[in-house]
Amino acid sequence: MIAIGEASRLSGVSIETIRYYEREGIISKAGRTPSGRRTYSDAEISELRFIKRCRELGFSINDAVALRQLADAPSDACETVEQLGRKHLLDVQAKLAELRQLESALAELVENCAKGQSDCPMLDALRAR
Repeated sequence: MIAIGEASRLSGVSIETIRYYEREGIISKAGRTPSGRRTYSDAEISELRFIKRCRELGFSINDAVALRQLADAPSDACETVEQLGRKHLLDVQAKLAELRQLESALAELVENCAKGQSDCPMLDALRAR
């Protein structure tokens, strides 16, 4: 059995996050030694890594949990996994579009500053909105 510090190192998930995941039921509760210290198995370390990879890809906690459950499901789960992945991809694409608009607006405001006027066009534009 593996202590929480080593589980953190092996999974790449912080100790506080591991505790949070347990409290919220995102992962199963760890076993305990007679003295009350948490212990983790290789399977639980893999579970932590799986959730971490999902989060790194920007999946919500709920989606990460659903994907983890589907990973243990029969092979017909692939369609559901694809639907979750496509929905998330659409969300990411929408965020990218919003960021491009933000970039354009900020570039315009900064460009106005570069014109050497005595007042600040960027602050004027921010006040006007």
